[in-house]
Amino acid sequence: MAKLLEPYLSVIVESYIPDSASGRHGKVHIRPVEGQGYPSEMRVECSKRLSENYPVGTRFRLDAKLTDREDAGEYLYSSYR
Repeated sequence: MAKLLEPYLSVIVESYIPDSASGRHGKVHIRPVEGQGYPSEMRVECSKRLSENYPVGTRFRLDAKLTDREDAGEYLYSSYR
């Protein structure tokens, strides 16, 4: 169930290549940078342009909100726009 009352907050994320891509789409993924209160293993849903158009390791500042999906756990969501 989505967390409808969670606010959008500024979060710094980075692109990376996971050790295992099991259950994930694409080669490059986005995760929160450590030290912001989110685990670095947490998934981030955002525009694919961030993982496709920039070198791996690039950092971005996003407005994202904590949400969840049934059977998928919590993740950060940022609009694809």
